[in-house]
This record gives sequence, C-alpha cells and structure tokens, in this order.
Amino acid sequence: MSRHLGSLSRRRLLAGGAATGAAALIGSTAAPAAARPEDALAKARPKGVSANAHIFYYPWYGSPEVYGAWRHWQQGELTPPDALSSNYYPVLGAYDSGDLHGAVARHMRWLRRARTGVLVSSWWGQGSYEDLMAPVVLDAAAAEGLQVAWHIEPYQGRDAASVVADIRYLTERYGTHPAFHRAAGHGDRCAYYVFNSLLTVDWSALHEVDDIALVMAQTWDESRIGDFGGVYTYDAIATANRPDWTGVAAFCAERGMVWAPSLGPGYLDDRAVPGNTSPTLDRADGRTYDLEWEYALASGHEDAPPDWVSITSFNEWHEGTQIEPATARTPGTLDYLSYEGAYGRRGAHAETAYLDRTARWVARFEAARAARG
Repeated sequence: MSRHLGSLSRRRLLAGGAATGAAALIGSTAAPAAARPEDALAKARPKGVSANAHIFYYPWYGSPEVYGAWRHWQQGELTPPDALSSNYYPVLGAYDSGDLHGAVARHMRWLRRARTGVLVSSWWGQGSYEDLMAPVVLDAAAAEGLQVAWHIEPYQGRDAASVVADIRYLTERYGTHPAFHRAAGHGDRCAYYVFNSLLTVDWSALHEVDDIALVMAQTWDESRIGDFGGVYTYDAIATANRPDWTGVAAFCAERGMVWAPSLGPGYLDDRAVPGNTSPTLDRADGRTYDLEWEYALASGHEDAPPDWVSITSFNEWHEGTQIEPATARTPGTLDYLSYEGAYGRRGAHAETAYLDRTARWVARFEAARAARG
C-alpha cells in the first residue's frame, strides 16, 4: 500500500467493525428536525472547548503558492482550483495545509467555535508530508488553546513495532509543545488513533509505551483490542446503521479503556473516487448528524455517555464527511453541493451550520458527563 491514499477511498480501507452493506437510510427514515431534542441542546450552551470531543483533521493539502504544487485537491484527475476532488467546495478554496497564518489559523478558530478541544491530525509516518506539517498544526492549535493528538495511518510497512517507534519519535520531537495532547484523567498520556488497526494481528508491542501513550484501536471487535488503551470506530456510515456497541463499551469500562465512538454528518466520495462502490450517507439537512450524535452519546456502558467522542471529520473533503465551512458560491463549471438548508439556515449563515451544531452537541455531551459524575 502506498504511503498516501491516491485515488483510494479511506472507506475501502475499513474492515472488521465497519458495516459493509450499509445504505443511507437516514435521509428517508429520520424523524423531522422538529422532533430533535432542541430544548436540551438550547439549555446546554457551551462555555469552552471540550477535551473529550476529538475531531479528525487532515493536513495533507497543498497549493502551488505555498507548497509548490497541488496536493490532494487534484485527486480523481481534476484540475484545481476550480475542479476539486470533493462534492463540496471549501469556503477557503483550495487551501494549503502549510499556510499557518491563513487557512490553518482559520481552521483552529473554527474548531474552537465548534468546541472541539482535541484535533486528531492525520499522520503518515516519519518524514511524510503530514509529519512536516505537524509543527504548523501544533503552533496554530496552541494559539487557540487546542490540543493535537495523532491519527496513525496505514503507511507502507506499518506494524506494532513501527507504531511504537513512531510514538517515541512524536513524543521526542513534539512532546514539549504546548499543544501536544495530554489526556487528563488518563495519566496525561497522548492519544494515538490507529486507523484500520485490523491490518496488524499482534499489537502486544504497544505495552512498551503504555506509560506515555493511549493507543486507540479502530474496530469494535473485542477479540482484537486487548493490547490497546481504547477504541474508536471512525466510520460514519456504520454509525448510521446503529451497530450494537454494547459489548465493546462494557469491555472498555471493565478494563479502564477509553470508549470513543465516532460520528459524522454524512459520506460522499463520488468525485474523489470515480466509479467507487461505497454507499452514500445523505446529510438530510443535518438530521443524519443529529441522529449519530444521539446514538453515540447513548453508547456508553450502562447508558452512561462515552468517555470521548470522535468526530469524522473536520476536513476530509474527499469523502464528504467534513464540518469545515463549505460555500454555495463556487468557481468553474462543476456542480458542488453545499450546506444550504442545514438546520434551516440559508446563504452565508448556512456555511457554518455544522460548526455551530457541533458546539451545541458538545455542550450536551459535557452536560451528560457532568450529570453522571
């Protein structure tokens, strides 16, 4: 497998815990927006970011002006900046992940607005483009009081031993940075999410870094998570199908592991991966996102809220899971979707609909955690 995804959808890498025959049922079966728990959300106005709300972040974009060439935006043989490898178009256009004082600084302000206190930055190995972007992400996050955890992707040659080496490398290189994630209540260890952890069978080497790392498995197969410090699910399509997470939540609770179910607003990768067979998960003007939040918040052991939630995603534009603002005012001739109509919003007000909805759900999540003590 190549270090970067190229034209391969991340969805096709998912295995084990992901639903394989999912269909986008929410758009047709969800209750109308008026039936959503608006009163509870309105009473739980957020006062600050949550260290328990984590969101997946992708620093893999490049532009000729900053990086010297296009990166990722041209996936699917498209020609930026008018034709992007996404069915949505960013408010910021075809930005560069190295643009510290421009796009990346704006991202961190938006993440703070969404009250997501920890961004989980996609990382493709030592010396990768995403590794080179790490100081930019950390510096921008620190300016907004956010923390950065790491999403260790399936780079070529990844196994348990290499991940242990990666954790030591990241700790030595960035561990003193003020934005480097430290999980309060979990030994101040940094979280490392391992995407598609089922690719490796034996993860016992992870115990070598138990003192500094809280490593998260991406599956809910209880037979494959015993060497990890926690579990997440990543796949928003699977969450829409309301899988049975009872066993994995209990497994984590009984062993002091972190349960961090994943949720997202939708899924659509048709433009980035032409001819794909992945199902589409319709956003349904926000109803999909609300239903996934409801399900995730009720997924803890014995109806308690989970330890963390993990949001898919801030800016995975290729798969249409992003909550980053999108615009209906697009260049070129390609048709793009937008957030028009989400939660009843129109025009420029719709662009930030998912940021603001995230903030309200994060507030409800923290209120539920506080009520449980």
